[in-house]
Amino acid sequence: MSRNLSALSGRKGLEDNLFEQLGKASEPSGAPDPEALRQLAEVFLMGPANLYGAASFYDLTRQENRGKEIHICNGAACLVSGTQIPLRKELEDVFRPDKIGELACLGRCHENGAFLYRNRTFSGLPAGAAKRVLQEDFSDPGGHFAIGHYGSPLLTAPALRLSDYREMLDGMFRRPPEEILREIQQSGLRGRGGAGFPLGIKLEACRKVPGTHKFIVCNADEGDPGSYSDRYLLEQRPLAVLMGMLIAGYAAGAETGVIYLRAEYPEAAGILGDAMNAIADAGLSGNNLLGSGFAYRFKLIRGQGAYVCGEETALLASIEGQRPEVRVRPPFPVESGLFGFPTLVSNVETLANLPFIQHHGDAAFAKIGTAKSSGTKLLSISSWFNRPGVYEVPMGTPLRVVTEDLAGGYRTPVKALHVGGPLGGIVPMHKVADLRCDFESFAENGFLFGHASIVAIPESLPMIEYLEHLLAFAAHESCGKCFPCRIGTVRGKELVQKAQTEGCPIDPILFADLLDTLEKGSLCALGGGIPLPVRNLLTYFGEELRPYFS
Repeated sequence: MSRNLSALSGRKGLEDNLFEQLGKASEPSGAPDPEALRQLAEVFLMGPANLYGAASFYDLTRQENRGKEIHICNGAACLVSGTQIPLRKELEDVFRPDKIGELACLGRCHENGAFLYRNRTFSGLPAGAAKRVLQEDFSDPGGHFAIGHYGSPLLTAPALRLSDYREMLDGMFRRPPEEILREIQQSGLRGRGGAGFPLGIKLEACRKVPGTHKFIVCNADEGDPGSYSDRYLLEQRPLAVLMGMLIAGYAAGAETGVIYLRAEYPEAAGILGDAMNAIADAGLSGNNLLGSGFAYRFKLIRGQGAYVCGEETALLASIEGQRPEVRVRPPFPVESGLFGFPTLVSNVETLANLPFIQHHGDAAFAKIGTAKSSGTKLLSISSWFNRPGVYEVPMGTPLRVVTEDLAGGYRTPVKALHVGGPLGGIVPMHKVADLRCDFESFAENGFLFGHASIVAIPESLPMIEYLEHLLAFAAHESCGKCFPCRIGTVRGKELVQKAQTEGCPIDPILFADLLDTLEKGSLCALGGGIPLPVRNLLTYFGEELRPYFS
């Protein structure tokens, strides 16, 4: 990430945002034309190559997207469901094949058959219905799922009203920010995006760094195929997310909240926009909130289709209109983040917990869960379960309570659960009973809890196909900044493909070296994390994969 480009983009700030302008330039045909890029380069005092480099990265602005009229989901949950091949054939009766694009993931992992058309997402439609969608106004686009909990609910409890938040904030503004920060730290709240880093430490670091301006950035780029718990919060609990951002801003001394929303969630964009307007009408954004002297404003920015933007430094580069490549740290975003200013980046679920802590106190939150992982966790359950949906459980809950009691077991014989997104652990069924829903339990058993999505892999799916899918996903989504990830994921994908199509067995020593290089040499968790599920497959499904290895 170039500091000079950050400064040039920052001249116009968030109101005339370069990244948003790139998106608008792509809307007519699916990709910006050279003249549009040249004009934007002049306005923002950058070279056209810089803008082309950014636009060529995203699924919805790259030249390959030009002319695309509809996009189908190719995420892991849709892959294992077997719905997407029949869906594509159905759509090809209406569209030429070159008019159909792909995206991962549309967040409809609970029913699959997902596609994006004219800024609306459809899923779970009966056979033949997709054609009707394209010919008429289809009133029910699908997307419905169960919501439940085990124990006392926090995020799935009845939603607070705006008047409740007004009363809560009025009480908060009567207390010093340092006290609010200390309460968050004592709650033990850890990041829910996958890494599990304590939020209080990040908030304190951001507060301590001097700066004329500071940002809270909500990472709503929920890109892990299989995950849709953030979509639940964004669409059904938007006030909790936005008020959490405001509370974080007060604690850290930040006056601007930016929510970076993935392009694949168009419905959430409208809901968040309405919620922001309601907050403004209630006097809870702007200057001198409730006479406190504290100012806070919200900004919604929609992504353009890139998994790596879930990584915080790539996300910030994206907002600035740069190519979303991962940045070497230090400096960390809390020191030098968006436009070079101190920035705290946190995910949707993490921030949505802050209103509960503010309303009920840190002790009420800390007593839920375990000593090292307090609070609750939302889990996204895929369509091979009898009751797919979003379930909230206290940290430390046995995994079988989720899979059996809440989700009702499986609709088909299952041989493994992929937990925590593409970089998460692949758990064979005999290990499910050993696991609890917390970071420590999964790590101790050689897995990763991650974002806590659960994709059930049916016995009918060959694991070599799933291995190819994982490596192909990583290769497609790599930002290209570091050689181990940019080259290594592609070479891994090629080895697995040739083993299937050309009878070229994989050298296990070479493959192990490749995974070791990815793990140790990659800049971020994409290249560094993909070896874990691959090794899980080799460990627990070695006999099934043996014919493909020399």
